This record gives sequence, C-alpha cells and structure tokens, in this order.
Amino acid sequence: MASNNDKTPPGAPAVKWRFPDVHPEGRKFALIAAVITLVSLFFWDFITWPLVGLTLWVAAFFRDPVRVTPQGDGLIVSPADGLVTMIERVQLPRELAGPNGLGEEPRVRVSVFMSVFDVHINRTPITGTIKQVVYVAGKFLNADLDKASEENERQYFVVEDKNGVRVGFTQIAGLVARRIIAFTKAGDMVVAGQRIGLIRFGSRVDTFLPEGYGAAVALGQRAIAGETILGRKGAPDVTGIRQ
Repeated sequence: MASNNDKTPPGAPAVKWRFPDVHPEGRKFALIAAVITLVSLFFWDFITWPLVGLTLWVAAFFRDPVRVTPQGDGLIVSPADGLVTMIERVQLPRELAGPNGLGEEPRVRVSVFMSVFDVHINRTPITGTIKQVVYVAGKFLNADLDKASEENERQYFVVEDKNGVRVGFTQIAGLVARRIIAFTKAGDMVVAGQRIGLIRFGSRVDTFLPEGYGAAVALGQRAIAGETILGRKGAPDVTGIRQ
C-alpha cells in the first residue's frame, strides 16, 4: 500500500540518478586521460588505478547537470556553482563602467568561488540581450584574493533585460585555471540559467547587482548556477562582509 506521503502520480515512470553529461569542451580531456590510463595498464600498471581516478575526476570536472531556473520578476540567479565569499559595494571595474555598461556608481558585488570540485559551467543570471563581452588577459593569482578581480585573466559580461535593467558579471581565472571560454557573444539573446561559458580549473565569478537590488544569499552559502537566487529587487543591503 502506498504511503500517504507518496506524491508520485499513478503510472509515472521512476526517476533514477545518473551521472550528468560531460560537456563537449571536456570530452577530449576525458578521452586523453582514458587513453593514457589504458596505455599504463600495459606498461606502467602500478599507476593505473591513480590514473583511473584522474580520468573520473576529469569527467566529473566537466559535468554539465540539468538545472531548473526560478522564474519571476526581480530575480537574479547565480551564474556559478560554489561558495559565496564576498558581498560588498565596490567601484565598478572600468570594463563594466560607462554608458554602454553599468554606469559610474558603485554596485553590490557578490563573489562566488569555485573549487576544482564544483561544476564549472557558468550561466546567465537574467533573461535578456548580451550587450558586451570583454576579455582581459592577466595573471593567475588565487581567485579567492580580492586583487584577482583586477589582475587575473578575466572576462566581463553585461546583460540587459526587456525593461532595461542591466546585470554585469565577471569570469575570473584562478591559480590553476588557464582558460576562460565563452559560449555566447555580444548581441545574443539569452534566457536566465542558459549556459554562457566555463573556466578551467578552479576560479571565481563576480556578479554586480543593479541599483535597487540586494543580495539574497548569505556569506558562506553554497550557490548553484542557474538555480540559487543570488539577488532580489528590494532586498536589504548587507554589503561589506567577506569570508
């Protein structure tokens, strides 16, 4: 007899967990690792098992899970998986400032740090049009450092919704990361939660909230790209804190 708490509709198929798909950008790396592992089986069998673990880690790093994005006005979803490490009101970087960017006034910046164990597919925080994409070459300092936002390799996005509200966010390479990849370009229409790029291998994403919006996450909270509401219109200002 079914439990009173069983909400599954009669006849509905059972849902089973499965490993998320590996993003096409990572399949070549997983294949290379698998080939090296196979070769080691014949020539250096003493390292085969560590290489098996490495192959699985590479596949897991590039995993691309399905996400369900919250719908509603005045919501900004997280563009990255990871730990919320900073919530501050800061001066805009010059790449996001000006009439074609977010203006000149300081904005609330919410930083999400991605470890090498987090999903590294980044997603757009709102539905709208990508107004600009700016890539800047730089260093590979620890992405958790504040100065990484000014000195590391990084890529800036500005997205504008149908009401003219603009959100800026930045992909920042980290200590191990050596490549930032964009899936979209200026002029593209995007839907909140849509994949817009990735960073290899451990990094940070900064989101600059529009005026009138506040952070909807807490310091130290785990964010999920495309699902966690990072900012909300009318939310109180809780800036000036960091992990």
